[in-house]
Amino acid sequence: MKRWIKWGAGITCAVVLLLAGTAMVGSQMADSKSQRQIKVAVQPVAIPAAAQVLERGAYLYNSRGCADCHGANGAGREFMNDGKGMRLAGPNITPGEGNVVARYTAEDWVRTVRHGVKPDGRPVFIMPSEDYNRLTDEDLGALVAYVKAMPPKVGTAAVLDLPLPVRVLYAFDVIKDAAQKIDHTLPPAKPIAEGVTAAHGAYVANMCISCHGAGLAGGRIPGAPPDWAPAANLTPGEGSAMPRYKDAGAFVAMLRSGKRPDGSAISVMPFESLRALNDVDAQALYAYLQTVPARPFGQR
Repeated sequence: MKRWIKWGAGITCAVVLLLAGTAMVGSQMADSKSQRQIKVAVQPVAIPAAAQVLERGAYLYNSRGCADCHGANGAGREFMNDGKGMRLAGPNITPGEGNVVARYTAEDWVRTVRHGVKPDGRPVFIMPSEDYNRLTDEDLGALVAYVKAMPPKVGTAAVLDLPLPVRVLYAFDVIKDAAQKIDHTLPPAKPIAEGVTAAHGAYVANMCISCHGAGLAGGRIPGAPPDWAPAANLTPGEGSAMPRYKDAGAFVAMLRSGKRPDGSAISVMPFESLRALNDVDAQALYAYLQTVPARPFGQR
């Protein structure tokens, strides 16, 4: 009996030491990964300041998730704090004191927003640049023009507090940063005529990739707090959420209200931005989701 107790204690100690060693190595690897240099060839986009361009930029800022992380006024915002070691805040991107974009060139904006790479070549960890990679040059230019024209605010710096398990998962590529997910060789997307069409809806749907996956089949969101609900399967495949929405009207009503047709509330979704989608974009998104290939739930 004593021999079994000794063996059990020895195995437990070995497992603890192994986990501690993995955590230590993983943390060091995460630091190294976050400091790696990524070379991306970019071309600047035109950043005009015409009123119509700024109006388009404001719409994109408010409807594509920028306000969720940087705040409606661009001064920065804490958007996650689970009280368990994960705390995230977007930085001030207005022209005011403490902003992180004061010295950004036109190339830097493209590199950061479209490719998830900072001006110094390091990856942007939190910003979901995979959602913005397919922005047309015109839309990217309009978005940047709007941000540059924001009233200066004294804002906050970025906050990136990650619990050790998340850092280890990042180190071993279970969690990827945006720069790992993006095909940097793709040319910029070409403009598509706005309308309630699947083609335009496909362009709008790029904003859904970071949570629902490139295939839009949903599942656990890598790096999200464990108590977060998984993203829904937006394809017609097994476990799809789409049969709940019998038509575009029901789907758009969900985007506006944050509730399913049965009245139950949906958690996690960025409804602050989704409510800002205009009717054409919202209906086009529904039209596109009727055409995507079926995938089983979780096959992101």
